Amino acid sequence: MTEAKTLWLVHGELAQSQTGGSNMYQSLVKNTAGVIAVLALTACGASQAPTPAENPNIATAKQWVTAGATGKAEAMANVQENMADDGMLYRSRYVGFGFTWDPQDEEGRMIVGTVTPESPVDGLLQPGDQFLSVRGVEVNEANMGKLDFRGKPGEVVDAVILRDGETMDISVARGIIDTPIGKAQMLRWMDTGDAETWGPEKWELHEAIGEGNVVYVWTQSWDTDDESGLPVDTHTVTRFEFNDAGQVVALGNLSEDRFALEQTGWTISR
Repeated sequence: MTEAKTLWLVHGELAQSQTGGSNMYQSLVKNTAGVIAVLALTACGASQAPTPAENPNIATAKQWVTAGATGKAEAMANVQENMADDGMLYRSRYVGFGFTWDPQDEEGRMIVGTVTPESPVDGLLQPGDQFLSVRGVEVNEANMGKLDFRGKPGEVVDAVILRDGETMDISVARGIIDTPIGKAQMLRWMDTGDAETWGPEKWELHEAIGEGNVVYVWTQSWDTDDESGLPVDTHTVTRFEFNDAGQVVALGNLSEDRFALEQTGWTISR
């Protein structure tokens, strides 16, 4: 402010001291000084304006994705702390059966790990069931990741499983899997993950934006596919919805699942 007033006085004094100068010159100098003074006042006011604080929900969303990429323990601790007890994880939809299995089984067996409620295999498969053949192809360690489970919704897949020492023939029609899970189930699901191979080899948070209780976070990860040894990179946009207490009540994402498969040599036919 002192600098702006001094500038005005200097220019005013200069204009008044001109002998033989025109009124136009004096007016020009005074008007110029006035503009400079106004700009100085504006700048001074802007510099004193407080910087708005970041939406705390954005900070929590950043913490969430960072923990998820860091490690199993960090990810589970974050969910325990920042997810509401009635929060829901909305997983990506897919066409399939609704069961998981461990491709790293020490004996090269295809053992059912979990069964998704209300999925095509709910009530048919049980954890611990072992697949012996799929569509007439015998299951072995080399082909477990390439068995012909693919197909359109409604397409039937025949298989043979082993349960409690007895073989069983089963037929399952593929369906759309769209089952959200709650906090407790999400933590149990995360607990089955391998801490040694949890996070990607490289990870980056590109952007986090939001307003009020909804936040979107854009991330990218780089990794190496275990089976093919090929590099894979994917972009993911995660949507968070918070309650008034700042806890996550809804979580879902869109990621490049198809692109990831194509990078490792899979052909997506339908």
